[in-house]
Amino acid sequence: MNIVAFEDLKNADLIVDTVYRGGKLSGKGSEVLSKLLPGCSNSGGFRKVMRKDGSGLPAYVVLYTSMQELAWPDYLDEETGIFRYYGDNRIPGKAILDTPRKGNQLLEFVFDCLNSRDGSIKNIPPFFIFKKTGSGWDVKFLGLAAPGNPKISPDKDLVAFWRTMDDERFQNYEAYFTVLETGIPVDRRWLNALIYDHENSLQYAPDCWKNFINKGRNGIIPLIAKKLPKVPSKYDQLQSDNEGRICLQKIRAYYKSFPQGFEICARDILEKTDNKFQDFELTRPWRDGGRDAIGYYVISPAGKVNYPLKIDCALEAKCYSESNSVGVKEMSRLISRIRYRQFGVMVTTSYVNSQAYKEVIEDGHPIMIMSANDIAQVLRNNSINSSNIDDYLLSLNDYKIQQVNRLKAYAKAYETKGTLRG
Repeated sequence: MNIVAFEDLKNADLIVDTVYRGGKLSGKGSEVLSKLLPGCSNSGGFRKVMRKDGSGLPAYVVLYTSMQELAWPDYLDEETGIFRYYGDNRIPGKAILDTPRKGNQLLEFVFDCLNSRDGSIKNIPPFFIFKKTGSGWDVKFLGLAAPGNPKISPDKDLVAFWRTMDDERFQNYEAYFTVLETGIPVDRRWLNALIYDHENSLQYAPDCWKNFINKGRNGIIPLIAKKLPKVPSKYDQLQSDNEGRICLQKIRAYYKSFPQGFEICARDILEKTDNKFQDFELTRPWRDGGRDAIGYYVISPAGKVNYPLKIDCALEAKCYSESNSVGVKEMSRLISRIRYRQFGVMVTTSYVNSQAYKEVIEDGHPIMIMSANDIAQVLRNNSINSSNIDDYLLSLNDYKIQQVNRLKAYAKAYETKGTLRG
């Protein structure tokens, strides 16, 4: 990992995934971004630096995030380069644009420029994304970003949505950016030129930014980091922050006396992972065929005329403690029950041991694994945390009642059929 010392911040270029060290003194004197970036303030998630040409336009913007805020889970997908960022209206009692730092006003301005055809795209400032490391004032640079993405339609890259907090409703923005493939460090001369000589600043800009300014969203070249096909360790599959650990502990405790009940929770988590997972129904317990639920992964064409493609999917759910792994026996059971043109999902509150995981990868079995780490992330992405996990688990009971009634009907029909046969 590349690390820049606090004493070297003023001369440092911006390099993706580099950690920039904070100072050792208490207070804002040890803050990093105001030392690293010319004109940048020392606080806030939105940090807007203005041009000095009298235009009243932003030179560049810093987005500073912990990625761990419970109600506002900012998220970077390294495999696509898409970065989800929430606006700054985060408490009830104010209109969506009535925020001290005017962050939501900036988002509106930027995405209006992106989606207009009058050449105002040149007024869009570059965005520099930094993440707290959790160690003092240290920060990590996640990359240079542009608003929007070629795969996200213009009506979905900035969305106003309602949130309820303390029984009060209010609106905030959910915005989507793309981290760009710079290929080289971000030159400090560009940062200074953006402020003091904006008209000539493009000469120092990375090619990816020039391409975006010339072609808009179709000129976006994302920084993509594909995951290597390796067997993740026990630690990797179990790791999560404290909120995630609390949620997982509560799930395990809730289903401890009846582990089969976790099937309903696993189904809901899977559907929250991707809304293309649809129509999952729990199987009858005496003839489940190694599958706890069966549903579809639905891929739809752009219009409504042609039928969507529905791929059969089998779900297996295991509510295990951290010390109890999913092994070869459980995985082989799911694999052996998958039909032709079907794939499986193993959802566990624990982890899959190395031998079982290795067989899935090396033999190319169509199995998606969701371990404790994934469950914690899905809950976070859906604003489920230690304060509301109990309510979430209770809310699943409505579906549970429906399923119990359905299974009772199956059992009755099964008994009747057996009696007739006798």
